[in-house]
Amino acid sequence: MRIRFPLVAAALLLGFLVVGPGGSAAEAREQPPPVNDPGRPGPYRTTTGAYELPPVAVPDLFDPVDFGAVVVAPVDAPGPLPVVLLLHGHYPSCSRGPGPTDGSFAWPCLDGYRPTLSSRGFLPVQELLAAQGFLTVSITANAVDAQDWEPADGGARARSSLVRQHLARLAGWAAGEGDVPQVLRAVPPADLSRVVLVGHSRGGDGVSRAAMDTLHPSPEPDAQVLPVRWRIRGIALIGPTSFGHNPVEEVPSMSLLPGCDGDAARLEGQVYVDGTRGVGRGVALHSAVHLAGANHNWFNTEWTPGLTQNTAWDDFTSATPDRLCTPGTAPERLTAAEQRAAGATYLAAAARLFGLGDDSVLPLLDGSGARAPSAGRAVVRAHALGGNRVPLVTPDPSVTTTGARVCLLSHPDPAVGCALPEGSPHANAVFGMRATPGRHGAAMRWGDAGAAATFRPARPVSLAGAREVALRVVVPPNSTGTHLEVAVTAPSGRREVLGQVRLDGLPGTANTYSAWAQEVRLPLRTVREVAVLSVVPTKGSGSAWLLDAWGWSPGTADAPTTDEVRVDLGSSTVDEGDDGTRALRVPATVSGTGTGQVWLSVRGRNGPEHSALVPVAPGTNELELPLTVTGDRRYGPDREYTVQAWAARDAVIGAYRATVTVRNDDPPPAIGIAAVADDVTEGAALSWRITLSEPLDDDLDLFVSGVPTNDGPELSTVDVDPGWLAGTGNAPLPERPLARLLGYRLVVPAGTVSVDLTVPTVRDDVAEPAERLRLSVNAGDRWLGPVTATVRDQPAR
Repeated sequence: MRIRFPLVAAALLLGFLVVGPGGSAAEAREQPPPVNDPGRPGPYRTTTGAYELPPVAVPDLFDPVDFGAVVVAPVDAPGPLPVVLLLHGHYPSCSRGPGPTDGSFAWPCLDGYRPTLSSRGFLPVQELLAAQGFLTVSITANAVDAQDWEPADGGARARSSLVRQHLARLAGWAAGEGDVPQVLRAVPPADLSRVVLVGHSRGGDGVSRAAMDTLHPSPEPDAQVLPVRWRIRGIALIGPTSFGHNPVEEVPSMSLLPGCDGDAARLEGQVYVDGTRGVGRGVALHSAVHLAGANHNWFNTEWTPGLTQNTAWDDFTSATPDRLCTPGTAPERLTAAEQRAAGATYLAAAARLFGLGDDSVLPLLDGSGARAPSAGRAVVRAHALGGNRVPLVTPDPSVTTTGARVCLLSHPDPAVGCALPEGSPHANAVFGMRATPGRHGAAMRWGDAGAAATFRPARPVSLAGAREVALRVVVPPNSTGTHLEVAVTAPSGRREVLGQVRLDGLPGTANTYSAWAQEVRLPLRTVREVAVLSVVPTKGSGSAWLLDAWGWSPGTADAPTTDEVRVDLGSSTVDEGDDGTRALRVPATVSGTGTGQVWLSVRGRNGPEHSALVPVAPGTNELELPLTVTGDRRYGPDREYTVQAWAARDAVIGAYRATVTVRNDDPPPAIGIAAVADDVTEGAALSWRITLSEPLDDDLDLFVSGVPTNDGPELSTVDVDPGWLAGTGNAPLPERPLARLLGYRLVVPAGTVSVDLTVPTVRDDVAEPAERLRLSVNAGDRWLGPVTATVRDQPAR
């Protein structure tokens, strides 16, 4: 294994202070920032161009999608050039002006609208990277944005296909195949063995999926992208979505998390770090970079008011001024130019680390606390997993604790969950679920100094070769002065204090997700085999949450190829059956060469979630769900269950969501409708009784609708009780025939055999002829009626 050591060590520490045993704050180490500032322009001259080719087909979308890109490349750099491909996020595909309501998701654009130029929004980043020697390609995805409302994954698979089709074209052009675009003929050739993908918002989801589809092809791969002639060295994500909670553990990543993000506001991009823990070998670096004062949109100049003729707005909003994020009043809020400069600096750091193997920028990303001058006044914090880390404590039920509680990071029950402070990205559940099993932390609460929390792994851990112990710790937002002493104990019982740390919480408000883990490190001394890790508060009362602890060394390691399996779920419909109980199963395609484990969660409509850890191996065609169904001979509605999968060990997930429908296979009971009062004087209620021949186990939904009579005066909206009418979603005025707008839901409750359909009328002083109302009732696959009623005027007094 090749280890690359950084040219400089960790630098300025942000948010925490490390003090040696018995030392003082004055003795805390302080080191200079890296010499290599990735936000500074490189030495090469650049050129800008574009290519535009006919639309292409992608999975899950009905219409072909646009296929073009903006290219910025160095003209005098030695080739071949490493490639950075950028994909913008979900945004109105067309614009008619710069106002926030001037966008449209129609495609092709409607009259009066023009395509939004989202792919040109990364030009400043492209120029920075090109001057450093990268070939940069920013692709357009307007037609994906216009159609991604329908796929369950928000268009991730479609975007993956689009990215890989561009890479396939670039590989062909680099090999001299086809009609090479002019801008590419004017620069050195591309090196497709060194590709870094950058994705913003849903583009982040898309490039992550492209990395997975490259390493672990779909069982039904896209013909347009075969053979694979590129290698993805890493991905950089800006405010990414993560609908599937399915990061690719063996591909290095950097997730930039904007502190004032008003779109991906829960900072769900954190899962691209947290979701890799324990899934694979833990070699690839996964970095989370928290950028305070940045919103979601302004990393793209075409989404920034004042810089574009496209629709643009500030995505951060709050009912009242926010002291951290409201522009003009919050000192920490960055201007658009400051945000872009800081973002470009860290994107360049990721590109240099992943694409060039330049470890001199590693301290910016790996939790060492370094900063780059080009980031300006932005407050940037980072922590990481992977790289040169050895797991010491990753809390789970196998870890024995005192003074702390192992808990689920994402669970609504405080007896089981960690009860992290409100607004923690570490507590985000898998999309669409209430809880995420299998992802643990440890909650520490103390009333007095000296109340030690101890963590004993299932077996002693060797930290031979490690330089420091690194911990990721959450403290409450806005808190100050959490002092923790960290010690390790050898199997022999020898205890060694490594030092103390002081942690201050990130600034936070009700509008931010600021309960975010900070990485702290303490140098190892003589104990190199650890049986117990101790964390001891040294001042007052307080609380903290340990996410994990590691033996850390500088540098990164080449991520080895793995034999992770790929799992793709499918949907199905099964018959309920007449008797017996059996487990539900979900169709699945498992491909690859190894074995692994995945979590499966299933829930019905308004029902509880059931989850289980399931082994997977190639050739498997279905997976057992943690839910049983019992057959019967009673009629009821079909039952639909949503299934979600995410990786637990040595696995990646492609199609992560599916539906299993249990079809009712029993004949329906007889159902009828009979008049109770269908000829009344105004002020009385019309009524019919709907009756079943036997009760059902579930509510039976009925739909009542009006049927125009067209043969005389009809009952109108002013002839019925206004309160009842409001319950159907209608209002009396203007007066209209009731039957022409009436439509509402009626329910036969479970366990009962009847329900009354009632229409209360009102008395008025208007002399009028008899009025009629005709109704029909839909009972699923049957119609009742129509039935007709008459409402007569009150007799003269």
